[in-house]
Amino acid sequence: MLVIETGANDGLRGLDVDSTRANLESIIRQARAAVPGIRIVLAGMEAPPNLGATYTARFRATFRDLARREHLAFIPVLLAGVGGVDSLNQGDGIHPNARGERIVADNVWTVLEPVVRSAGTEAQGHRGTVAPR
Repeated sequence: MLVIETGANDGLRGLDVDSTRANLESIIRQARAAVPGIRIVLAGMEAPPNLGATYTARFRATFRDLARREHLAFIPVLLAGVGGVDSLNQGDGIHPNARGERIVADNVWTVLEPVVRSAGTEAQGHRGTVAPR
């Protein structure tokens, strides 16, 4: 199982959205080549609004569209409920504090738990079976 989360730096730095998408596609492709059948969860991220509505919308759509196209479990916004909330972030206003981290963990677990449970159920179904020689 692999959880892919890029953090906000691509958006904060205004990295070209096509580059972000290409980097994510490369990670997915390499993971699948290394571990066929790997379950991948993609965490979405938001770009800051000061980069403009077009950039922000394209950045957000990159994660959603990639998750749909590649059939990945998807966390729409990793920092949902935390981003932009002063009391849930460290002094830099960007990185979650301990309270914010708990919310982020819940955001992840909401999507990750069914994937983990599904993988466990499949693994139990294969116990005790021996491949023919």
